[in-house]
Amino acid sequence: MEGFDLNVSGLYISRGFANFSGDKTLYENCKHIPEVLIWYLSLQFTNMFVGIPANITVLWLIHKSKRDSSTSDIFIVHLAVLDVLFCLTPPLELASIVFLTSSSPWYVLRFFYGIKDFSPLFLSCICLDRYIAVIHPIFFTRLKDRQHRPALAVLVWLIILAYASAKCAGNIPRFEQVYTVMILTAFAFMVFCNIVILWALRRSRPGRDSKHPVKKRAFNMVLIILAIIVFNYFPSVALFPFQGYFSQDVFRCYIHHVGFGLMDFSSTIQPMLYLSKEKFPWKLNCCRTTTKETQTNSDSREIWSVTQQSQNVSEVIL
Repeated sequence: MEGFDLNVSGLYISRGFANFSGDKTLYENCKHIPEVLIWYLSLQFTNMFVGIPANITVLWLIHKSKRDSSTSDIFIVHLAVLDVLFCLTPPLELASIVFLTSSSPWYVLRFFYGIKDFSPLFLSCICLDRYIAVIHPIFFTRLKDRQHRPALAVLVWLIILAYASAKCAGNIPRFEQVYTVMILTAFAFMVFCNIVILWALRRSRPGRDSKHPVKKRAFNMVLIILAIIVFNYFPSVALFPFQGYFSQDVFRCYIHHVGFGLMDFSSTIQPMLYLSKEKFPWKLNCCRTTTKETQTNSDSREIWSVTQQSQNVSEVIL
C-alpha cells in the first residue's frame, strides 16, 4: 500500500504507538467509528472490574488448596499474576486514547501490552501439560515430582519481560513480526493439543459403548476451553497477517481494536472458567473435614489439572 510506512505498520499489529497524527488523540483520529473504541474500552474496564477480583480469587483458591508445583497449577498462578498486572492499565489507556496527545504514557502501556501479548505462552504450557498427561500418562507420572514446571515458568517470564522491554522501546525495525509469529505458533499449538486431547477422550474403553462419566465431563470441559481459545485468539490470527488488504483507517480503527479487544478479554474469561467449577466454602467453618476439602479441590481440578484415573487410560480433570 502506497504511503504505508514501517512505523505505521508497526502501530497496527503491534499496538502501543498512540498518535496517528501528531496533535490528535487516537479517539479523534477514529471518531468516524467511535463505537469500536467504546466497545474496546468497555472490554478493558470489564477486565479491571471483573478480571482483577476473579484472578485474585483464583490465586487465593490455589494457595488455600496447598497443592504443590507438580501440577499445571503453577502455570495458572503465573497467568493469573500476569493478567492482574495487565488489568491495572485501563485508566491510563482511557486517558491516552481519549484525552492525551503526549507519547509518554504509551511507553508504560507498551510494556504492559507486551506482557499481555505473550500470555499465550503460559496457556501453551498448560495445554502441553494436559497433552502429556492424556497421551503419554506413563511419562507424565515420571515427571510428576520434577521441577521442570517452575523452571519453565521462569523461562517464560524471562521471554515475556524481554519482549515487553523491547516493545516499550518502540524503535526496533519490523519488531511487530515477533508478535505475529508467536501468536500464530501458539494458537496452532494450543488448538492441536486440545484437538488431540478431545480425540483421546472421545474414545470409549474396550468393551464399553459409552465413555466413563469422568472422561465425558472432561471432554465437555476441553471442548469449552477450545472454543474459548478460538473466540479469544482466532480474530487476531485470521486478520492480522492480512493487514495489507485493508485500508489504513479500517485496520487501525476497527480490526486492530477488535482483535486485541477479544484477546485481552481472556483476562476475564479464563479465571471465570476456573471459578465456574469451584465450590466455595462460604458457609462452612474451619472444622470442615479433610474429605470435603479434598472433594472441593478435585472439583476445581476439573478445569485445569490432569490426572490418571485408571490403568492404561488417562482421564483429564479440567
